[in-house]
Amino acid sequence: MTGGRAAVVVPGQAYSTDGPLLMYAAMAAERRGGLVRRITWTVPEFSADDQERAWVASQVREAADAVGAAAGVAAPVVIGKSLGSLAAPLAAGRSLPAVWLTPLLTDEPTLAALWQATAPCLLIGGTADKAWDGEFARSVTPHVLEIEGADHAMLVPGPLAASAAVLGQVVTAVEDFLDRLWPPDGHPSLS
Repeated sequence: MTGGRAAVVVPGQAYSTDGPLLMYAAMAAERRGGLVRRITWTVPEFSADDQERAWVASQVREAADAVGAAAGVAAPVVIGKSLGSLAAPLAAGRSLPAVWLTPLLTDEPTLAALWQATAPCLLIGGTADKAWDGEFARSVTPHVLEIEGADHAMLVPGPLAASAAVLGQVVTAVEDFLDRLWPPDGHPSLS
């Protein structure tokens, strides 16, 4: 029983859905009764950025359609890491709520899509990630987790326990977002 909840989990370029950020985010959706579809891919070589964007969008579209149909949900949540955020135009165009982990906030079509999105989204990134822009993130959504010193993998300098603590913060932010999106009473409290 999915309770009308579904999510598609989108990997990064070299970060699979088995990586801890996506693994725990998927578990958060599953523990809330969501049917989850994890995309597995080997990213081909592209001669143009537009080709890569179109390929990512097609992968996400197919997975979102499949999991949405299986769960009886028109707008599954998209949970994407890095390269997966190139599907932001698709999510915005279909009013899909999203969790973007280390999104590519240096990619113009992604930025434009985040500006245009009407469904709620959570943006998560670190100040040591060259693809992150905290000021932009805070300008498009109130749902932002920014970790001081975290890189593109959401790792921070120092003892590994500090990076494990960051993972805990990320998971908590995802759980809080999903709890507001999928509350037990059925009345979302996100905008």
